[in-house]
Amino acid sequence: FKSAVFAVVFEVFKFVRRQRFFCWLLHKRKEQLIMRKKVIIDCDPGIDDSLAIMLALSCDQIEVLGITIVCGNSPTEMGAGNAAKVLRQMNRLDIPIFTGERTPLKRDYVNALDTHGADGLGESFLDPVENFSFHTDAVSFLEETILNTHCSVIALGPMTNLARLIQKNPAAFAAIDELVSMGGAFKSHGNCSPVAEYNYWADPDAAALVYETAARQKRLIHMVGLDVTRQIVLTPDLISYLKRLDSKTGSFVEAITKFYLDFHWEWEHMIGCVINDPLAVAYFADHSLCSGFDAYTAVETGGISIGQTVVDSMNFYKKESNSVVLTQTDPVRFFTFFFSRLLNKAPDELDLLSDMVRSPKQVRVNS
Repeated sequence: FKSAVFAVVFEVFKFVRRQRFFCWLLHKRKEQLIMRKKVIIDCDPGIDDSLAIMLALSCDQIEVLGITIVCGNSPTEMGAGNAAKVLRQMNRLDIPIFTGERTPLKRDYVNALDTHGADGLGESFLDPVENFSFHTDAVSFLEETILNTHCSVIALGPMTNLARLIQKNPAAFAAIDELVSMGGAFKSHGNCSPVAEYNYWADPDAAALVYETAARQKRLIHMVGLDVTRQIVLTPDLISYLKRLDSKTGSFVEAITKFYLDFHWEWEHMIGCVINDPLAVAYFADHSLCSGFDAYTAVETGGISIGQTVVDSMNFYKKESNSVVLTQTDPVRFFTFFFSRLLNKAPDELDLLSDMVRSPKQVRVNS
């Protein structure tokens, strides 16, 4: 009798596993049928930029045409080298990397190596990529690609490259299908001043020009700012889970984020690190991951509030909207998206994930 019961249970188990497998296959096939969105990633790697590149390369919905580098978290050459290290990790050294602007439009360049480590990649000090050909003139690549291909731009760093594109050829900027920018803040406090987020603070004149041009061209910039990205906290538990599910990927993420975790503990007394840039990529792939409102936004270029995004949520200026200001997101949905794409697993295989995601309040220790 016991053997018969065992046999029945075993058959039921096999049936369930088969059903889950076929559901996963249908899910993957559905994704493959979705039209892939072509995109250029403009970035300053950077720890969270690197995680964002990894996510973009793992998304069936996204086709990365190239990576352009701007000075920001890391100096331009360092950022290009870091991007190449990520491409090597992802076995995608076929994607071209273009170096761009090395200084902001007007202000002095201030990097963020205090946050991202001496090598810009969490002091992982990974070996450089040998025999990789870096390209120059990111602005020309942006111009030519945008004018000849229907493509979007995900801007993960200061907007200096995009500002130079506007100065060179405003029609090319107008031809961008969709512009998603990780930057700015609405009601959240800043991360490099009380009111400013780093990417816009590092080159406020570039950000101001991009938003002013968007207003003139009657287009919207999708502003993935600190109001939503601060809700995305990568904790040691999540990194450990990632490592157990995929040792290679998890070990790479662990290596580049350890410095970042230590930084957040020192400055915010937080057991975890805010990963801003991957949310911008996830939102580009699936707009339902964030929500917000349309508004006119301007960027302050001087004084005590340099780099602040002034969001006219009450329509004081009576100006047409030039931005989609994102204010709400779902961290569990984001991390399910992030893990499932990065690991190529069906969401229901990540059975522990939802219980492991923490809010900033849950991981911050009162000193």
